[in-house]
Amino acid sequence: MSTVKSKKLQVGTDATSSNNFTIYQPATPDGTLRIGVGNADSPTEVGQFNANGYKPQQPVIAQAKRSATQTISASTWTAVQLDETNIDTDTAFDTSTYKFQPTVAGYYWVAGHIMRTTSTGQMAVGLWKNGSKATQGDYGANDMYGGNCVHIIHLNGSTDYVQLMMYATTSLTISGGNNTFLNAYLIAQT
Repeated sequence: MSTVKSKKLQVGTDATSSNNFTIYQPATPDGTLRIGVGNADSPTEVGQFNANGYKPQQPVIAQAKRSATQTISASTWTAVQLDETNIDTDTAFDTSTYKFQPTVAGYYWVAGHIMRTTSTGQMAVGLWKNGSKATQGDYGANDMYGGNCVHIIHLNGSTDYVQLMMYATTSLTISGGNNTFLNAYLIAQT
């Protein structure tokens, strides 16, 4: 069964169900036909058709960095305080909690890099999902100034989040600027 509303076609029988499928034109016509899920009165857009063909929902891309140095205590996993964003298409990175928490469910490629100011002590870089370690890179030896960690992580688009974490065998300082960062992007929606 379908329902026709002004500039909208809802396919589905439940007016309040998020399982309905809606095809609609935006309030101000711009040459696109929108595709959404949910009630026809307020669908959530998942894609568009325009003169060039199908255009999927805007990709989720985030790049956050540490603005200044940060001291990391010895012998404990510590969240890297990524307090600035260079890119954040989904407003998914919180610079006060240092969490990447996107609103689109899917598989994300996530990479973290940490640069320290001295080569003293060993360090490890990790990516944590919802407060638990998802993966960790190798320990950097005493003569290594930086470390990396890369992983593909599924996030549910609501409560799941990722943080860049660091472990050090001695207290040390990490660099700010573009030397310490987390990059993330959506590779497949679910």
